[in-house]
Amino acid sequence: MAELSAKKRADLPNSAFAYVDSKGTRRLPINDEAHVRNALSRFNQVKYESKEAREKAMRRLLKAATEYGIAPVGFVTKQLRAAASDDTSDLPSGKVTLMLTDIEGSTRLVHDLGDDYPSLLEAVRKLIRRAVASHEGYEVDSRADEFFAAFGRAAAALAAAIEIQRAMASEKWPNGAQARVRIGLHSGSPAVTDTGYVGIPVHVASRVSSAGHGGQILTTSATIEELGANAADTEFQSLGEFHLEGLPHPEELLQVEASGLETDFPALRVPLT
Repeated sequence: MAELSAKKRADLPNSAFAYVDSKGTRRLPINDEAHVRNALSRFNQVKYESKEAREKAMRRLLKAATEYGIAPVGFVTKQLRAAASDDTSDLPSGKVTLMLTDIEGSTRLVHDLGDDYPSLLEAVRKLIRRAVASHEGYEVDSRADEFFAAFGRAAAALAAAIEIQRAMASEKWPNGAQARVRIGLHSGSPAVTDTGYVGIPVHVASRVSSAGHGGQILTTSATIEELGANAADTEFQSLGEFHLEGLPHPEELLQVEASGLETDFPALRVPLT
């Protein structure tokens, strides 16, 4: 395989690479037959930002293989086996901080935007994925208007959540739409299975997210404890203890306050104790 010099690599368009991450880093060149074969052999050595990013890179690689007359039977078989096992070995284990987000008023947005809603949803997901990846987080799942990520460090989860809300507030959405996400953070030790996380911490994080409002970040006292002194320039306003649906004990919920974030919200959408 001919080596790519730094100049030749820089001169290649993004389309000559199977994977371009959210920061613009380009991996797996597919500019000729030799590089396509090399990309097929090295595909699983790359760390992708999300499952969707991996799938997109695989589609681009397979398209390039077809163009050069390569029949990657072994590669396809290997990827299908990996997909069937739904490998979660990269997810952090032990004490983790979970982040759940969802788009406020998504039904109304679907009605107002019609066929333009999928592009807005994709833009929101891209923004969230960029923040999660830049703070060493892991995408666990994304479906409809919800996004689920995990972090090995509470400080990283907090930084990602703040970055998301700041970016959401400054984004120009199509057709003058106002897209806002609510974010919930909770720290705990969920079990890691072949389908992702399970356990009470997942349910707590989900309930915390759904209790808030668009533009708001809520967290539990468990995450505050994990943060310790690692929350410079951030304050936490205790909103009280709340009954979260399906959970046996009340949870203290706190609102994250930092530069560039909204602070004035209606009462939470759950009952106080």
